[in-house]
Amino acid sequence: MYAALKNTIATRLFQWRGPQAGPIVLVQRRVFILPTRQGLIYACVLLVLLTGSINYSLGLGFVLTFLLAALGVNGMIHTFRNLANLRVTGGRARPVFAGDVAEFTVHLENGGDADRYAIGLASERTDATFTDVKARTTTSAVARIRAPRRGVLRPGRLTLFTRFPLGLYRAWAYLELDMHCIVYPRPAFPALPLPPAATSAGAGAERGRGQEDFSGLRQYHVGDSPRHIAWKAAARDQVLLTKQFTGRAETELWLDCAQLPPQMGVEERLSHLARWVLDAHAAGLSYGLRLPARTVDMAAGEAQRDRCLEALALYDSDW
Repeated sequence: MYAALKNTIATRLFQWRGPQAGPIVLVQRRVFILPTRQGLIYACVLLVLLTGSINYSLGLGFVLTFLLAALGVNGMIHTFRNLANLRVTGGRARPVFAGDVAEFTVHLENGGDADRYAIGLASERTDATFTDVKARTTTSAVARIRAPRRGVLRPGRLTLFTRFPLGLYRAWAYLELDMHCIVYPRPAFPALPLPPAATSAGAGAERGRGQEDFSGLRQYHVGDSPRHIAWKAAARDQVLLTKQFTGRAETELWLDCAQLPPQMGVEERLSHLARWVLDAHAAGLSYGLRLPARTVDMAAGEAQRDRCLEALALYDSDW
């Protein structure tokens, strides 16, 4: 009951709405402001000055006190305006390996005529990063969050804040953007040797494109090796074409979880498969991936590497 009451109060007070896909505009009800520690000390000093001016009937003391009080009020207004009416959208996060730091990009659009300075972005698990947003421009801020395990990592609730210009107040807004980052399994080290490639002889052998004899051209596909692009033909026709070869496909192999020792756990197997994917890609091989619940067809290139690593990252079944 206490937890439910606390969540209800927090939701109503801080306007928590859950992940939001569209742009977020920081209207007045989304921006909160309170004095900082320096602001509280500043208020105490003003109180002391006012008390002394009253006790000793100091005219200049009253002038100084009210002048500093007006400065504090103006500082509060400028701190609030430095954050209000910013338009916030979430960017894309590049995949990372487990244990690395994921970078979530947040775009800040300032549609007003005044520059915004020292805008900080932080999460509950990271330190803040600061950026300035010039008038009529869009600037990106990055929240760096460590990815402890494979799967889908979401940044959770982010805090956008500022103490500009005097540091006497802290204005902030909570953001929960609909963003995520794919976290690949950490590649195993040391690595097991790659399984043997399929050849054109023997039982169960497979044939593929091969690398020996030139057989023709085909339309370029994303992920094709730049070494196989027909650059001369592309210069004539201004269309990217890829060379095709026939012959023995000795560089094609299947990366199968069944090829790993049976005593390995699920996460350990995924780590070794991730290492095999990286090694096969680095060697320029054509390869496929076999998991109990999914098969990634034979291909090569960066797109194939990303497909296989994503399949490993999102694997969610028991062997």
